[in-house]
Amino acid sequence: MCHDVHMLATQRHDRILTALRLHGAVRIAELAESLDVSDMTVRRDITELAERGVLRKVHGGAVLPRTAAHEPGFAAKSAESVPEKVAIARAALAYVEAGAAIALSAGTTTTALASVIAEDPALRPLTVVTNSVSAAEVLHATGDPRLETILTGGVRTPSDALVGPVADRALASLRVDVAFLGAHGVGLAAGLTTPNLDEGATNAMLVAAASRTVVLADHTKWQETGLTRFAALEDVDVLVTDDGLPPDDQAAARDVVDELVVATVDPVAEARA
Repeated sequence: MCHDVHMLATQRHDRILTALRLHGAVRIAELAESLDVSDMTVRRDITELAERGVLRKVHGGAVLPRTAAHEPGFAAKSAESVPEKVAIARAALAYVEAGAAIALSAGTTTTALASVIAEDPALRPLTVVTNSVSAAEVLHATGDPRLETILTGGVRTPSDALVGPVADRALASLRVDVAFLGAHGVGLAAGLTTPNLDEGATNAMLVAAASRTVVLADHTKWQETGLTRFAALEDVDVLVTDDGLPPDDQAAARDVVDELVVATVDPVAEARA
């Protein structure tokens, strides 16, 4: 028996928005179970709420709507575009070499890269400089002394980034082979942006410390704009995105960055998200 009629749409919408405000992100499967309705009903509800501008649809669920100064928490961002981030992280692994010193900025996609680095003993010895609390925890959990992790210190942001004068001074004295950076937004004119002014300054220090800059950004970041710019797109050596980015946008990006890598998303993982 279908239970979709047992709760009015307005009641479901209220429940969805309450869960979203509480957690920052919601997943369709979990909502369907808690509301005792079908996935299709939840998808329809999310579409209606997105049209009203009170949430933003993502693969497998919804998140709070973005503004230029809005900084989502790490947990909320972790629920977005999961298959894309995994595909991007695996593609970016090609730019990590044993014996190198690399840097990872804060972010869920760079944390995904930390996870695949941690899974591959062939990439050691490796030195990783990071201002990401989550990435540092993933790398430290290996217990491998050949995987040296240097945490910058600093003030922790909602996105689990360590920023501010302490982080900036640490990075000013370091040099790495490659910096892997995430971004809130990537655009032809706006460049690489983030909602947090201090995080923008620290990200700029990461770029300055590196011989090469590799940006990890799924297709939903394209033409998003945060409050502060920390690098121009022309400063990017490699942009790694996913195949959800339309061909015209891929061509536009390829004209600006030195190298564009388009990761193929696993359709099974995407359907599961």
